[in-house]
Amino acid sequence: MKRFLLSSYRLRIIFRSVFLLLAIATLGLALSLLQQEKQLSYNNYQVNFNKTISQITATLRHPAGQLALLNPPAQQEGASLHPLLLPFSALDFDDQGKVQQAIAMSGCLVQYGNDGSLCVGIGNNPWAGGFIYVAGSFNSAALVSHPQGKMVRDEAHRIRVSVTLRGQEYQWIAPFEEEPSNKTNAGIRGRWVGFVESDVNKSNARPVRDFRGWAWQKAVCNDAEKDGKDLNCDRNTFFSLRLPIAVLQEALFEKKRPVWPPQDLDQIHVELAVFAPESQIPLLDSKAMPTATPFSLNDLSALLLPGESLSIKKTSEKKDFIKLLGKVEQEEESWNVLTRLIRRLPVDEYDTPLESRELISTPLDNYEVLLKGDVRSASKTLSVVATRVSWFVGAMLLALLLAWLLIEISIIRRITLLTKRAASLSKTMKGAGELDQLDVSDLRSPDELGVLASGLHDLLRRVKEDVERETIRTEQEKQMWHAVGHEIMSPLQSLMVLHPAPEDQSHRYITRMQQAIKVLYGSATPSEAFQSTVLQLEELDVTQFLQHVADNAHHAGIANVVFAGEFASVFVKADEYSLEDVVTHVLKNANRYRPEASAITLRLEADETSATIHITNQGPHIATDMLDKIFEYGVSDQIDSGANGNRGQGLFVAQTYMAKMGGTISVRNIGSENETAESGVEFVLSLPRRI
Repeated sequence: MKRFLLSSYRLRIIFRSVFLLLAIATLGLALSLLQQEKQLSYNNYQVNFNKTISQITATLRHPAGQLALLNPPAQQEGASLHPLLLPFSALDFDDQGKVQQAIAMSGCLVQYGNDGSLCVGIGNNPWAGGFIYVAGSFNSAALVSHPQGKMVRDEAHRIRVSVTLRGQEYQWIAPFEEEPSNKTNAGIRGRWVGFVESDVNKSNARPVRDFRGWAWQKAVCNDAEKDGKDLNCDRNTFFSLRLPIAVLQEALFEKKRPVWPPQDLDQIHVELAVFAPESQIPLLDSKAMPTATPFSLNDLSALLLPGESLSIKKTSEKKDFIKLLGKVEQEEESWNVLTRLIRRLPVDEYDTPLESRELISTPLDNYEVLLKGDVRSASKTLSVVATRVSWFVGAMLLALLLAWLLIEISIIRRITLLTKRAASLSKTMKGAGELDQLDVSDLRSPDELGVLASGLHDLLRRVKEDVERETIRTEQEKQMWHAVGHEIMSPLQSLMVLHPAPEDQSHRYITRMQQAIKVLYGSATPSEAFQSTVLQLEELDVTQFLQHVADNAHHAGIANVVFAGEFASVFVKADEYSLEDVVTHVLKNANRYRPEASAITLRLEADETSATIHITNQGPHIATDMLDKIFEYGVSDQIDSGANGNRGQGLFVAQTYMAKMGGTISVRNIGSENETAESGVEFVLSLPRRI
């Protein structure tokens, strides 16, 4: 029993241990890779953190960044322009190259699609005067000049500009006046002459002395396929304006130390529109929605990773005037379990806080920039990746589980069941009938184990059949004497015919012998006895044998037996007594069913190899479905055959003896059932001729 328990669980322990180790190895490999990826992610994050602070400081030290520092983000309403504090003391508005370079470096331009651009600003030096500078570009046909000294009308290109601050509004109309140039293909150059808009219609209107402006139009058309001599093609025009603001100029001299830049700088509104001759549709309008705005400190948030924070403050102040946080992305979610697991994985210097301080100098003040990192963002990013990878790990574990279940159910379980059933059967089996207890029908399948189970089942079935056959043989040996008694009944019946008189002493003893034999075999099944009989085959003249049977049949109670056919000698190999017993059994059956006084005919036919005996009688036909069954043991159509000493074994004995002599016996119906005179049954006995 102990050996059985050990053998039944040994395979399970081995297979389960192997699959458990595979699952642990898979998880361990995944955790090891996660730890390595976490270390790499942390190292990459440190490198990227240093790159980020370097990029931020480089951006803020650039004029565009200086412009963003000098002009903190503010909520702007609509599309109106507000002057920006430029990182320059003033703009040299009379020089096209310097102005273009200054506004390009500072990044103060506001783009309006393909129509043009505008930059509105003030210098960072209060003593440069209370001016607002406007520079930009627009596209138009060749600039049309306003005649000097004439009233301002719509026949020339013009700029309308207005400034609103502190409850006051300044409005100017500035027509273009071309200046002659000695250079060929140099384009058009001229001034913007500013007039107060309310004085334009006056005949004595004079230009504003401090209003200054210039325009430079390219000689080539924007469309390269058009000739520059075509005055109607669009050309790019760059312009610059200096707007005198009296309120700002007066404020500079109110105190010893003026406040600069103005505290209400973000509330100064500037509007500008450029018109073509005799047109009220602006070529460039500041009220239009811009397509691109100047660089702002808020744009630095795009450089920050989730969890990082950027604080900027003036060194002269304690409070941060701007604080930016990295954008938190919600596109991909990670499992909290994985995030917690990744955070617990140990890496070098993971718990060290990351922060960097930098100092940025501007013309007005110094700014302290503080960037704080958050390594948890790297863990979260890694957890998002790990979430996707976890599906593959889960698929591997699921594959291992399915493989284990497949082996457990289809192999181990079936082997265990087969082992248990075989062991139980070997301990409890006492007879052949108990072999059915080993039922392996549920273990059969096309695989090797199923073939093994099927083979074992077939083997046990054959063993059971052999055991049952041996049991039957043993049982039937006990009935051998009953079979012998059956064979004695036939000669006893003949003797009874020879001694019919009751007063004859022989008759008395024969009757007693018949009664004893009936008692002995009345319930016997002697088929095994007949089959085990060994016959003594000798040369026999079958013609003389049949004639003798026909002449003496009446002594056995079978009258009117006629032998017809050839009377030449025909020799066969047979046992004379057994063959006589065969013919007697057939004659008894024929006598039982023939009409009274009708003859039973014996006829012999012979060829080179065999001799055939035909035994024919008139009478009813044998049922078609019984033609092949009447030679089976125990088949009889008489209900009381057992009581009369007939157990349906005569034809069985006849077939058995014929087979032992190398011959055959068959039966057939002859004639038609309705023609009673010619219908009947014919038994055909065939024996091989002596060679």
